[in-house]
Amino acid sequence: MENESCVEKESYVQHNCDHYEDHRYDDLEHRKYGDKEVDVCIVGMGAAGGVLIHELSKAGLEVVGIEAGPFWDPQTDFASDELHAYSLNWQDTRLSGGNDALKFGPNNSGRGVGGGTTHFTGVFYRFHESDFRVKSTDGVGEDWPISYQDLEPYYDKIENDIKVSGPKHFPWGPFNGPYPYPEREPISAWAQVFREGCEILGIRSSVPPLAILSAPFDGRPPCTNRGFCNEGCKPNAKFSTLIHHIPKAIQEGAEIITDSMVTRILVDDDGKVSGVEFNHDGSYYQQKAKVVIVSAFTVETPRLLLNSACSQYPDGLANSSGLVGKYIMPHSGHDVFAKFDQEMRLYKGTPVMACTQDFYETDPDNDFVRGYTLNAHGNRPVALAKILTADAGYWGKDLREIMLNFNFYAQITMVGEVLPQKENEVVLSEEKDEYGMPRPKITFNYCENDNKMIEHAVEKANQIFKARGGKPAFVAADTGHLLGGCRMGDDPSNSVVNGFCQSHDIPNLFICGASVFTTSGGANPTETIMAIAARTADYIADLGTKGEF
Repeated sequence: MENESCVEKESYVQHNCDHYEDHRYDDLEHRKYGDKEVDVCIVGMGAAGGVLIHELSKAGLEVVGIEAGPFWDPQTDFASDELHAYSLNWQDTRLSGGNDALKFGPNNSGRGVGGGTTHFTGVFYRFHESDFRVKSTDGVGEDWPISYQDLEPYYDKIENDIKVSGPKHFPWGPFNGPYPYPEREPISAWAQVFREGCEILGIRSSVPPLAILSAPFDGRPPCTNRGFCNEGCKPNAKFSTLIHHIPKAIQEGAEIITDSMVTRILVDDDGKVSGVEFNHDGSYYQQKAKVVIVSAFTVETPRLLLNSACSQYPDGLANSSGLVGKYIMPHSGHDVFAKFDQEMRLYKGTPVMACTQDFYETDPDNDFVRGYTLNAHGNRPVALAKILTADAGYWGKDLREIMLNFNFYAQITMVGEVLPQKENEVVLSEEKDEYGMPRPKITFNYCENDNKMIEHAVEKANQIFKARGGKPAFVAADTGHLLGGCRMGDDPSNSVVNGFCQSHDIPNLFICGASVFTTSGGANPTETIMAIAARTADYIADLGTKGEF
């Protein structure tokens, strides 16, 4: 059965693969009967899935990746338009509740090959050493079963593989640079004003490390400051697994099946996973595999595991601890705005070109533990109008007045650590979707520590504004970077996977991505997600070499 929607975008992949061969998935009918077994099947082709499929195929394993969305072509599918960019997001219905119910939809999770990396800002921080041992140092949350030192070589590897650009000296954390490529220049007007405000207050600031090229690399051009990072980068100056890892994996022999929703993980009579079931264009198929890796979003990963309940695992797969879907953690992402007398023009340039992590670590003088990053953030008119109406309560004349003065506003966005609470969860609802799967129901509430941190961050942001002549205007409550739900740990009764993302219950089932975070840290998580995936890939490749799966 020849299926054009499961064909990689030839014009795009040829640009990235020297020896590209047209892969047409004309064997889906063959897969319908589930008799083609591969070494590894990966569910989700985002930040983690892209790294995994590249590294495992490079190691000589036969790997298939399955993605619910399409295989994007940046040249034809991306547009420098805010509304068009919503096609890059997962828009399926999710039921959200709790005192601080999370928003879903645009710019929340990715849809299509590349996942969220197609529309993230490119901010590429490492976690700090303290992020992995918050219980030992601060008496909250749980310690990770791995340390910064375990991930350090993989941070190095990822940064060099994709040529992260960054400052010669980054003032915070154990790694202070230099980065493979020099920092992006010039920075935006607002980023410069932010840094001046920080300097007046004695707050250290920096250009952040970015997964955006400052010089040519691998046939891709350097960034020209178009500023449409969140809408999909047409020139391919910004990294995504879509344009980097996936084409290289295809060149190594990997297969990508797109527009296909995985609905169930299959289990054999011995209690091991044997593959997955997926729906494509209304028909169901199976992909048999010796190892299954779930690398979907924090909502979709536990949803799939719970929906795969069977006689051997009536409570869902990998769920003997009862913690699948528990301890989800967004970052508190409040947007703080001020109005200036001179034009800031938030739409100009790369969205994040200045930051401070001076408030990242626990400060005994504060009435909360842990900390946050402040990013000088860009924005666009439609996005700002939505923030004003949905999050800040503006409408009518007041909304019009702000939008008429759009160019004079500036924005600081916090990335605040949220402590893990068991009650923050993803469960299955009674409502079904088009595939017959229960829709996910998400419950979230901030704790007292979270709220005190938010208050502190908003005040610091306003101090930076005022130091440089800005007049604080409004605050829009927001969240980002949803993490957790299948956390890693050494104790099977208190975690879902071990330090190599291998489920405690089923040795050939791995969960690798944002879901495995034990705590959330106070920084954008994409680099840590990818470093964990690279480490997991090494572990699985070693098992394959030893013939242990």
